[in-house]
Amino acid sequence: MASTFHGIETSKRALSTQMALMQTMGHNVANANTDGYSRQRVNISASRPIEALGFTKSNAAGQLGTGVQYDSITRVRDKFLDDQFRNESKDFGSWSVQSDTLNKLEGIINEPSDTGIRTVLDNFWKAWSDLSQNPENVTGRKVVRESAMALADAFNYTDKKLSDLSSDLTSNIEAKSNQINSLTTAIANLNDVIYRQEGLGDDANDWRDQRDLLTDQLSQIVNIQVTDTPQGYTINMGSTNLVTFDTAAETTADFLTSAVSSGDVNSGEVFGIVTARDRYVADYRKQLDSLANTIANGEVQITIPKGSVLPQGTVLNGATYSGALTSDITVTVQGLNGLQKLGYTLNSPLQTGVDFFTSKDGSPITASNFQLNKIIADDPGRIATSMRSETTAAGEVVVKGNNVLALITSQLKDSSFKFVSTGANTVVSNGTVDDFFRAVVGQLGVQASEASRNMNNQKSLVDHIASQKMSVSGVSIDEEMSNMIMYQHAYSAAARAMTTFDQVLDKVINNMGIVGR
Repeated sequence: MASTFHGIETSKRALSTQMALMQTMGHNVANANTDGYSRQRVNISASRPIEALGFTKSNAAGQLGTGVQYDSITRVRDKFLDDQFRNESKDFGSWSVQSDTLNKLEGIINEPSDTGIRTVLDNFWKAWSDLSQNPENVTGRKVVRESAMALADAFNYTDKKLSDLSSDLTSNIEAKSNQINSLTTAIANLNDVIYRQEGLGDDANDWRDQRDLLTDQLSQIVNIQVTDTPQGYTINMGSTNLVTFDTAAETTADFLTSAVSSGDVNSGEVFGIVTARDRYVADYRKQLDSLANTIANGEVQITIPKGSVLPQGTVLNGATYSGALTSDITVTVQGLNGLQKLGYTLNSPLQTGVDFFTSKDGSPITASNFQLNKIIADDPGRIATSMRSETTAAGEVVVKGNNVLALITSQLKDSSFKFVSTGANTVVSNGTVDDFFRAVVGQLGVQASEASRNMNNQKSLVDHIASQKMSVSGVSIDEEMSNMIMYQHAYSAAARAMTTFDQVLDKVINNMGIVGR
């Protein structure tokens, strides 16, 4: 027959199980807003029944139940959604960085605006046009000088901002390297904690949630492959192992940059940073270098009118010229610098022009070292505007009222240049300076729009998968409150059953078998 206290034991199991259910419910509610938390569930089952005792086989009908028990407390998690989230998160990380960088580039280029390079260029050509109307005017020459210095400053400033942006991105790679090391070390430590705790038969639910949250964060920084082994997560980045059990590999900025080059890192924020720095920022710096060098030295075709007097021994298109031209000639010169050397300044004795733009350090002209020739900056009279000279008693002198060179220079705004190659993805190889700069701005606008579109699309995917994860793993307050009422009633019923058994046992123990006392 069953134990006299069998009912008490059954009720005790029920109380213990319902208490576990309510405590887990409380834990879920407490972490309803905790990042990375997965709803936990108590798995209950009927406890093992007992059979009435007998020498061979009991004649009692069936088996006697012993109540309920909880076998485990597990978290509700979908591994498929975890993998999907990490796969989409890495692309979102890459596009978000690229979109942010391109937005910053748009702010630096600052077009269209009243203060950008294009406006400064327009002012420069206008100053030459005004000077061509009165080439002897000192004020006009100073305006040309100042507009040229403003153009050089605009190139210098823009390149400085691009250089600073490139440096910031490089520093960000170092920061991401430190972040990766912190995350992988924490994941390795959690691998060890989970392994030891679950080795004792427990479910390390909260530790697993923390590990998954860190892994999700890591997936946005670099592309990773996660393998769940009995010893914990093994995480690889391409062919590079980052985490194995309780050991994490250390990364550096140089290592991550090399990993992008080798293809081990092909998405994530690190990939976006390196791509933004080496593709976008570097390319636009080279575009500006090409524009600055072309204005100074780029090949451009001009027409020199009849009657112009070229400096003695001038060689153009393989022909040597001396004396006044007997007809119009069309020749190719090396930008504004080459054109200046074909004319004469206002100074006496007769003096040819010098390079209009030079570099600050004597190296090839770039946007960073682009400057107005110091000779002209110190003396605007050294700006060549005339292409006529005459012989006087004092010798060969310039015809000061001649404006041919100033007029040709002002017309360079609409002339087609052959742009100096700097290794960039040149948007225009031949065209006007304005065409080139418009194409650069247009290219930047398209790239920024494309990056923003990709980022928004990727964000939608990430948000959608995150929503699916929440629908599976997230805590529903309404559901938990409903469960709480159910568990509370079950607990009360079990307590009432125990009270009933207690009263029955009280009758047996205290009120039965007292005859003859």
